[in-house]
Amino acid sequence: MRIAVYPGSFDPITNGHLEVLKRSLRVFDKVILLLAVNPAKKANFSKDERLFMMKEATKGLNGVEVDSYAGLTVDYCLEKGAHHLIRGLRAVSDFEYEFGLAAANEFCSKDVDMVFFMAHQGESFISSSMINELASARVDVKSLVPEAVDVLIRKKYGEPITHR
Repeated sequence: MRIAVYPGSFDPITNGHLEVLKRSLRVFDKVILLLAVNPAKKANFSKDERLFMMKEATKGLNGVEVDSYAGLTVDYCLEKGAHHLIRGLRAVSDFEYEFGLAAANEFCSKDVDMVFFMAHQGESFISSSMINELASARVDVKSLVPEAVDVLIRKKYGEPITHR
């Protein structure tokens, strides 16, 4: 069985994340969508809220497991028998960051390879931080996130201003 891990902070999970996940399911038998918990990083949504959104967003997707982990992602991969890490690339700036991350992961374990999926052109601007910024300004982000995410965003930031 070909197992891959798709890690991220998913704060919140977006349609762009889901697109990468769905495409990775064409390559791998099982993909673990991993909430990589970093206590040093301030999240907009709690760990439980993010896990809930991830589980709701992936309902009905065969071959997906949702989990969380606070250690090195490479260690998690080795524990799960996964030899591939899924990453999405939106822009050149993502590549620079991911290139360094790939080198660090290879330093930790040569048994885990990074697999990159390019974002579709229409989704290249979607990031969790952009979603939070727009939602906090009360811009309707419903078309950029799964339904369960939109519900929590509206609870957190209020209803969008309709005249935009």
